Amino acid sequence: MKHQTRLQELSVFLKSQRAKIVPQMVGLPAGTRRRTPGLRREEVAQLAGVSTTWYTWLEQGRDIKVSASVLDNIASALRLTQDERKYLYALAMDTGAGPGVSAELHREGQPEISPSLTKILQELKYCPTIISDRRCQIVGWNEAASHVFLGFEQIPIEQRNMISLLFSRQELRRLAVNWEQFVRGFLAIFRAYYGQYVEDEWYDHFLTEMKETYPEFNHLWEQSEVSMAPEVILEFRHAKAGRMHFQLTSLQVHGNVDLRCSIYTPAPDSSTEFKLRQLMER
Repeated sequence: MKHQTRLQELSVFLKSQRAKIVPQMVGLPAGTRRRTPGLRREEVAQLAGVSTTWYTWLEQGRDIKVSASVLDNIASALRLTQDERKYLYALAMDTGAGPGVSAELHREGQPEISPSLTKILQELKYCPTIISDRRCQIVGWNEAASHVFLGFEQIPIEQRNMISLLFSRQELRRLAVNWEQFVRGFLAIFRAYYGQYVEDEWYDHFLTEMKETYPEFNHLWEQSEVSMAPEVILEFRHAKAGRMHFQLTSLQVHGNVDLRCSIYTPAPDSSTEFKLRQLMER
């Protein structure tokens, strides 16, 4: 992400977070003449202890100096989560992976799954599990994931991106009862990586392509949700197994390569695991 693009994303992020805060949440009167939802710029500035002019420049994406202490105040005023704070710092202070990351990622190629991680995939027999990299490129999965989601082995390697598959494959659109919730979880993870690897121009190209190809992508992306490990309960309507309920747990795999393990555990007190066993035994 180039310098100006990073500042533009900072602008979008601050505006979206400001719009989510109801004045009463921070002890301010609701007022009767609010033309836009959320807080006004001057109210955020007041809560953060900075001048309205300075905060306006920051939200406009101007190239100004910022400090960690001031960003802490802004993060508190906007009630940001820990992951959202990290995203704010990465954009405002350019604390991403550093120069040369694009070339480094290009040299890495397709990450290899370690034998221990392969064993974990096999042991999670009735928990659909997907391994993805920092670009949400799918690099590993188990048999249960193929039965519930897609036959990933039949998809060309360069097309195994979970974000694009969620929009392009009708099987996935039909699978999730609440498709938007399903997508938002992945986009929250993707945005966290986007802020961390600010020098990787791949993200800019990918986002441009997604926005041009899928109009609904831009709507969901502009919600600016950020989370490194969202935990949600998902309801699927599988074509062969019927209704299934899973709890998603997303784990970061520590090592030289930034990998993520997304585990879909059959919800307790449901018939999901029984249905999955039958599906896999057919």
